[in-house]
Amino acid sequence: MRILVVDDEPDLVRALERGLKREGYAVDTALSGEEALAKASWNPYDLVCLDLNMPGLDGLEVCNSLRDTPFQGVIPRILMLTARDKIDDRIKGLDAGADDYLVKPFSFEELAARVRSLLRRDSGQAGSIIEIGPLVIDTSKHLAKRGDRSLDLTSKEFALLRYFMSKPDQVISQSELLDHVWDEHADPVTNTVRVTVGTLRRKISIDDEVDLIETVVGSGYRLLEEPLEEIFDNKD
Repeated sequence: MRILVVDDEPDLVRALERGLKREGYAVDTALSGEEALAKASWNPYDLVCLDLNMPGLDGLEVCNSLRDTPFQGVIPRILMLTARDKIDDRIKGLDAGADDYLVKPFSFEELAARVRSLLRRDSGQAGSIIEIGPLVIDTSKHLAKRGDRSLDLTSKEFALLRYFMSKPDQVISQSELLDHVWDEHADPVTNTVRVTVGTLRRKISIDDEVDLIETVVGSGYRLLEEPLEEIFDNKD
């Protein structure tokens, strides 16, 4: 999942960027509302961590703009960050379209938990455990299993698997994976997506296990909620 962190405090931005990257997210940053809207106009973010108080365009204006002009019709989840703790300020942020509100100072652990909660809303998952077929991941503990077998995944492979599991049985293009699993520094002309998908596929399907990631020629990849062999077996 790809996150944009927006705050005019450089030290806080760097700290949140480091922490969220350790959580396995692709993270871009902006130090002003203007920079945030510019980046959001060409990148499809899944979530925006947005400071309320900024010079120039403040968080409310940025939030309203993100709601009014979503990128390719996709509206990101918005977690408002602010030192204002009055009820009226929270109401203004929520009425502007924020999905959640976190008052500074806050612990990174709470922010990470709120991010996980917001990103789960569209997947239909109620907790940190996501199960698709024989695959299970714990997004809070960064653990992944296939059946009883633990999967030893890199942070990028875990992020890739998490994105696949958010859209089971859907064909996902390489460009979509690049947009949501990699940050703005990724080189779009490299084969990084193909290579990472290949290593993930080998790790989740070994020996005589059924391959769970299907290559759809000319379109992308699909995580099979029910492996093809099982679909055909069920027809007998």
